[in-house]
Amino acid sequence: MPPRLVVIPLAAILAAPAVAQPPNAESPPPAFQRAVACRAVADPQERLACYDREVAALAAAETSREIRVVERQQIQRTRRSLFGLVLPDLNVFGGDDGDEGVSEINGTIRAVSQDAYGKYRFTLEDGARWRQIDSRELSAEPRVGQPIRIRRAAAGSFLANVNRQIAIRVRRDQ
Repeated sequence: MPPRLVVIPLAAILAAPAVAQPPNAESPPPAFQRAVACRAVADPQERLACYDREVAALAAAETSREIRVVERQQIQRTRRSLFGLVLPDLNVFGGDDGDEGVSEINGTIRAVSQDAYGKYRFTLEDGARWRQIDSRELSAEPRVGQPIRIRRAAAGSFLANVNRQIAIRVRRDQ
């Protein structure tokens, strides 16, 4: 089965912070709607001409970055890279088909340090930076190369298990 593609209007992504409501993910962009409407043209010659015209317009819109065509895998990678960051709900990454997004990540510690209060700061291999926000002490000091599991917890918080130790509460910095 070919990968499922999602068309996202780039203008909606860039303008979203300036508008009161998120874009309507139910309605595809007009260029896509016009290309799909070509299916209804009865005459085969006219239908082909319609497809040629509208697919060219769709390709031009994608080239000019007016719209973006992305595969589900790209959306999942993006969700994972944004895990833990506080962002406005732009409703551009789907979720209406039973895919609720990322609830946990598993990574490897690339760098670890402690602040003046003895709380840990972690940098994961993907560059994400997390910091401990509770006072819980770990039984063994975290080290570079160890696995880390970070998952959603109650009230928008996150819990991290470093090398399968007891969970500590963390917050994403970057």
